Amino acid sequence: MRFEHETLTQRVRFAPGDAPAAVRAEVERLGGSRVMVIASATEHDLAGKVTAELPVIVRHDEVLMHVPVAAAERARAAATAHEVDLIVSVGGGSTTGLAKAIALTSGLPIVAVPTTYAGSEVTSVWGLTEGARKTTGSDPQVLPRSVVYDAALTLSLPVAMSVASGLNALAHCVDSMWAPRTDPVDRVLAGEGIRALAAGLPDVVADPVGLPGREQALYGAYLSAVAFSSAGSGLHHKICHVLGGAYNLPHAQTHAVVLPYVLAFNAPAAPEAAQRIADAFGATSAVEGLQRLRRAVYAPTALRDYGFAEEHIEDAVRAILEAVPVNNPRPVTADGLRQLLRAAWAGTDPMASGGTED
Repeated sequence: MRFEHETLTQRVRFAPGDAPAAVRAEVERLGGSRVMVIASATEHDLAGKVTAELPVIVRHDEVLMHVPVAAAERARAAATAHEVDLIVSVGGGSTTGLAKAIALTSGLPIVAVPTTYAGSEVTSVWGLTEGARKTTGSDPQVLPRSVVYDAALTLSLPVAMSVASGLNALAHCVDSMWAPRTDPVDRVLAGEGIRALAAGLPDVVADPVGLPGREQALYGAYLSAVAFSSAGSGLHHKICHVLGGAYNLPHAQTHAVVLPYVLAFNAPAAPEAAQRIADAFGATSAVEGLQRLRRAVYAPTALRDYGFAEEHIEDAVRAILEAVPVNNPRPVTADGLRQLLRAAWAGTDPMASGGTED
């Protein structure tokens, strides 16, 4: 029981059906008087309702996956030109990521209003993409000062995207079981996050306009991100960051596809973590529990369905090997990664691929 755990300072409000008032209260508390609202064009109307009573000076809608450096520079310039003193981000991980990119160089406070289960709003991790390489880092000043969760804001998220985003959150939980800085607190948070997501996502599929399932999923996504923020990026996230940055694959779907293969790869070498995951699923094994959930929610199954070509596997293996965490539970070799990526590309049975490397 010898470990160090750092808890990040952040105010979090779960405010079902009351996002506008909660956001206004947080902006006032932080002294925002010249607000920049970041929301994609598709979230324009929703963001308008959430921020209608704020002193908005500029709205910015150039939100792109993986936050290209050029797009970040344009957003930073807009914030400077309008003398912004606070950012409100309304949207998913890419929206929060752009707000973080501005805060990274300006120190501006962020009030984040998530509409997906990405979890970026709870971490001090930032990411920028230039060319075909995604660079990530951690800086306390990119952590949003306040987060407002309102499950009603996720009702516009299509079921398929809700599932992919929720499985992305589940990946935070799984990686937190064996990531570089993991500790007993992270594992407890991750376990409860898995339980909540496993309960909530099937309800979202069964009743897309119902709030109970979406509330459970949002709660699980929050816990997953808190655990991940402390534990750091494990093998799964290193793989997905390379794939997303180099091949412009959709973020949530990539995580959803890759997760069972990494779990099957690592679980035999981390029996205690695997048992925690199995227990959270209420299953006999970690992989069986994950696969049962994936079948119930019609999860994405293959990287080839999202634009990853088989001929890119060798280049991806080389790039991932440079990023593998040194303390991954199981040694990671080129052959092992090649087998894992080929299985994820094809969508084959995880237990017949990622878990059988010699």
